[in-house]
Amino acid sequence: MKRIYIFIYTVAALCVTLFASCGGGEQTDHQTIYVSIAPLRPIVEGIVGDDFAVEVLVPAGASPETFEPTPKQFVALNRSRMIFGVGLLDFERALLDKVHDRTKVVNLARGIQTIAGTCSHTHHGAHCHHGVDPHVWCSPKQLMTMAENAFEAINAAMPDSLHYAENYNTLCARLLDLDEEVGEMCRYAPHSYFVIYHPALTYFARDYGLEQIAIEDEGKEPSVKRLGEIIERARLDGTKRVFYQSEFPRSTVEVVCEDIGAEPVEINPLDENLFENLREIARLITE
Repeated sequence: MKRIYIFIYTVAALCVTLFASCGGGEQTDHQTIYVSIAPLRPIVEGIVGDDFAVEVLVPAGASPETFEPTPKQFVALNRSRMIFGVGLLDFERALLDKVHDRTKVVNLARGIQTIAGTCSHTHHGAHCHHGVDPHVWCSPKQLMTMAENAFEAINAAMPDSLHYAENYNTLCARLLDLDEEVGEMCRYAPHSYFVIYHPALTYFARDYGLEQIAIEDEGKEPSVKRLGEIIERARLDGTKRVFYQSEFPRSTVEVVCEDIGAEPVEINPLDENLFENLREIARLITE
């Protein structure tokens, strides 16, 4: 009898989930907007202010490349007012393809000149969209395009909310200040390149005239020859730091740093404190 009750409860729960995800207007949550990753939240919040709750799909500490949404999140996405994504991450495409109303899904990378690359990791087995480097949010210059895309979508969906234009102008001024500050730091960097384990700062490097030397090569460990070349160059130039992200083992980076005589420095491109984080990354690269 207990098993029968459990079965009935499970079926009922599934029916509620399906009904909620396919339900009509009464199921719509007009007060919630979703963003795929945390760095997008300050962009969207910078425009809508406190008018909406801006929720993040990928929780802090999780990787977009291994993230799997829960059934509850599927329901919440279909109820939400709008959904903003980078538009270049596989998990976004797989997830957002299941959203019933495609008109509320906004691709923030629209109009950005993308760079060929991969976000795959041998231990993750995940890839970015069609061999395109997805880390566009790591460059203040690209964030200005992303903010413009966000504002255009929000303004089209809610044209009567005139204060969003004022918020957008304020956001643009902050992004322009950040762009100029980062550009000034990079202009006087002691080296024309920086060393990083996984190439997460590709757009940052391109936009500010730096070379990103990635130890990881197309999601794989580098060959002995390539690694030796990187170490030799960095040692001769007196490179101080090798950057890595938390999802990679520090011990691997430490071995390289010992040969170079450098310090392993962890960065987090998915930090929600977007402005402070990019400013700090620029400082670490250029000082």
